[in-house]
Amino acid sequence: MSITEDPQLPDAKGRLPTSASVPDPDNRALRNRILMGGCVLLLCAILGIGFWHHYASRAQVVDRAGQLQENILNVRTALVRANPGIISVRLPAITQAFSQANIFARASGYIARREVDIGSHIKAGQLLVAIAAPEVDHQIAQAEGTLASMQAALQQATANRDRAQDTFNRDSRLVQQGDLSQQVGDTDRLNLEAQNAAVAVAAANVQAQLAQLQVLRQQKAYLSVLAPFNGVVTQRNVDVGDLVQANAVTGTFLFTVMQTDTIRILVYVQQAEAFGVAPGVEAVLRVPEIPDHTFSGRVTRTANALQLDTRTLLTEIDVPNPEQELSPGLYCTVELRIPRKTPSLIVPSDAIIFNRRGLSIAVVEDGITHIRSVNVVRDLGATVEVDRGVKEGDQVILTPPIDLADGRKVNIRPAPPGQLS
Repeated sequence: MSITEDPQLPDAKGRLPTSASVPDPDNRALRNRILMGGCVLLLCAILGIGFWHHYASRAQVVDRAGQLQENILNVRTALVRANPGIISVRLPAITQAFSQANIFARASGYIARREVDIGSHIKAGQLLVAIAAPEVDHQIAQAEGTLASMQAALQQATANRDRAQDTFNRDSRLVQQGDLSQQVGDTDRLNLEAQNAAVAVAAANVQAQLAQLQVLRQQKAYLSVLAPFNGVVTQRNVDVGDLVQANAVTGTFLFTVMQTDTIRILVYVQQAEAFGVAPGVEAVLRVPEIPDHTFSGRVTRTANALQLDTRTLLTEIDVPNPEQELSPGLYCTVELRIPRKTPSLIVPSDAIIFNRRGLSIAVVEDGITHIRSVNVVRDLGATVEVDRGVKEGDQVILTPPIDLADGRKVNIRPAPPGQLS
């Protein structure tokens, strides 16, 4: 029995035999629909995974933010303290003599005797040099002789006046009685007036000669050059035998004398501290070469006006120097203790926050941080001086973290032993 092949059975690859190899349109459409459905499902799966990932990330961020908000941060704090009522300002300065004078000769002549030298301590009125000028003595002798002659002329004029007075007194009675003519009486009267005028001229000549003689005697006194005040000779330009001229313009000064029992110091105070500088402000002088000793003084005067180019106030300080420990020309530092005119506060530099909003400070109140803006007046290194934003006794956070926000809960850690909070 032979078996005949059924043309409707599929072949080994699962394909149905056809009379021709033309594809079936229904099968192709089915395959396209299946493929499109798979793509849609794949796209939905991808979108779902993306949404789920975004939701999970957001939930994680929110959860983390909540944890940070609820987390209590441990911080170190320091107290804001008020600035003391005295501002201590240290300025460089140079010591100067309280008074300094260049001594010139008032009379021309040769140096006959020199009594002092460089470094000599002198007293007011002490002889420094003696100048020899014999012509001055001759002029004085001549003036004295002229004065004697003028005094004799005055005596003669006085005698002539007295005689004219007696003649006038006697003849005036005779004229009244008619024994003498009126002309004789007029002559006696005019003669008396002439003699009175002659006496006045002679007296004036005597006074003029006395004044001239006084000038010459003063010129002789100038031959002795005296010290104007107590001090020390710091420069000498003459010696015995030198010719000196009584001319302060072209002549050379003999000595330089400085008064050193009080030292004067000139300092320039900045505008920020100048408002409290006034006579009586305490000052302390320090010299590097005398490290273990300070010198006390006080402000004696100020310029009362700031210099336009430097905005500084010229201030003079007098320092007593009875033991002559200080010399003019020393480099020194002066510490002024100026009363503060405007209140200010001291804050540690570690507490300052600098960001795009400017300078601020984190203050802790009842365990909650409050960010406050501050104005820094002066940087003192480890601390800064501020004038607003905080008050005395506030607790400020030291080295605040970058992400510290206003309203954050914090826990204040105790300060290490030996460190003030």
